[in-house]
Amino acid sequence: MKPSSSTESQAVPSFPTPFPSSSRITDQLTERFNRIPPEQPIVFVCVGTDRSTGDALGPLVGTRLKRYNFTDIHLYGTLDHPVHAMNLGETLDTVSRDYADAYVVAIDACLGQLSSVGSIKVHDGPLKPGAGVNKELPPVGDIHITGIVNVGGFMEYFVLQNTRLSLVMNMAEEISKSIYISLLNANRLAVFATPSLRRLNQ
Repeated sequence: MKPSSSTESQAVPSFPTPFPSSSRITDQLTERFNRIPPEQPIVFVCVGTDRSTGDALGPLVGTRLKRYNFTDIHLYGTLDHPVHAMNLGETLDTVSRDYADAYVVAIDACLGQLSSVGSIKVHDGPLKPGAGVNKELPPVGDIHITGIVNVGGFMEYFVLQNTRLSLVMNMAEEISKSIYISLLNANRLAVFATPSLRRLNQ
């Protein structure tokens, strides 16, 4: 989980604010993917664990991306095989060994201010997972996508455990759909799972 952007303790919200339209996220990702040389592999590292509702955003995104059956996009971190604090270093070693000069996109949940809950953001530079709960973990990614799933600043583990599942699932769907469409826009997908998935881009 990424560090909290909140500087003070706040109550856990009962009704999170809506997350932004996927079009803005799609545009930001498309712009970045268009800069990547065609021969450079793209690797997604979805960080988190299915043992915590709030921290399950990354694995949920990974599971949804896996449905699309990408042939030229590489993925680590699903509900069945999550990437978390215990295996993150090993996963990054595998990526470095198997995909030379890969363009890595990290995805993770984070905590923030009450007014930002539900927000999805694209950042340049590496993700710093675990900082929000005082864990020292290696940085991940050339860019990273974060979703603010709840309020930070106090009892972070408790807050993550008590995050609304509906919010996290909806954010995961929004992120995965935005990634899929942006990869299509950047001509980075060779095939996809079924013709019905084409409708996501309409």
